[in-house]
Amino acid sequence: MKFETRRVQLILIHIGVWALFYGFFLFPFFFQLRQVPPDLPIRLVLTVVLFYLNYFLLVPYILLKKKTMTYIAICVLLVVLAGLSIHIGFVPEPNLPPFIRNDLEFHGPNPFIGQFFTMINLSTPIFISGLLKMYVEWRKNEDLRKKVENEKVSSELQFLKTQLNPHFLFNSLNTIYSLSVKSSNYTSDAVMSLSELMRYMLYEADKDRVPLRKELEYIKNYVQLQKLRLSDSANVLLKMSGEDKGKEVPPLLFISFIENAFKYGTDYQGKTYVKINLKIEPNKIFFMVENKIGVHIKKQKSSGVGLENIKNRLRLLYPKNHELKIFDDGSTFRVELGLLL
Repeated sequence: MKFETRRVQLILIHIGVWALFYGFFLFPFFFQLRQVPPDLPIRLVLTVVLFYLNYFLLVPYILLKKKTMTYIAICVLLVVLAGLSIHIGFVPEPNLPPFIRNDLEFHGPNPFIGQFFTMINLSTPIFISGLLKMYVEWRKNEDLRKKVENEKVSSELQFLKTQLNPHFLFNSLNTIYSLSVKSSNYTSDAVMSLSELMRYMLYEADKDRVPLRKELEYIKNYVQLQKLRLSDSANVLLKMSGEDKGKEVPPLLFISFIENAFKYGTDYQGKTYVKINLKIEPNKIFFMVENKIGVHIKKQKSSGVGLENIKNRLRLLYPKNHELKIFDDGSTFRVELGLLL
């Protein structure tokens, strides 16, 4: 239905443009009660024929197929034939309008001069229709390219989400498992926190964007879940400031950095050092997470799934509107992320 409506609109636009075109050239004759030159109607008809012949056939089936010389030869032949048809069938009047200056045809010392100008005039609709068709095809290809790129980005983001969710779930289950092994009284609280986290992931994380408020609640629940499994969480600090109302972000945008901090932020004495700061400004979000690197952790190899995931997502979602800095001096690991909203 939308395609048919657009097609009707295009037809009406073409009719309107040609009506204006014809009116522009015929109005002086009707307004001044002058006789219409006998060859003017055929010229106007040939203008329309050459325009659409070039637009619908020559450009798409010859020029766009990279048969340039064939296209030029056919256009020249059509213009010559159209010009000859006019001169053979009509004897021009001396008071023709300026745009078809042919009063010298068959009357001046050189009858071919007027014919030359006639062919120049007839080549104008071919030139204009060629430019118009090339532009339309370029726009069509550009829209198609953008559509393919958007679909590619969408599929990549969907893949990254499905890659992240099992990774997060695996780490969270390890947390609850460690609590259950210790017979901790906080095991039930951890299960409840995990259920809230999973609820968010199931019903919110499949969206392109979510309210920033919900993402912050998700981070708070995750940090609370991590605290439950830690023997010493005194140095786990979470600070959020600024107005989150009316702001949206892609879901699960910060969690990989926070996961990584908790994973590697425990020293050899079992103490965890994790500092998270999220500052919200009117048009920007500043996120920082810092953790100490435990001595026994340094030699462990990480799969890097979480960090690579978020780097790819940032590249796709904020190609020119983010700044990511990662610092690692061997004892402290810090991530700073700035996002322009």
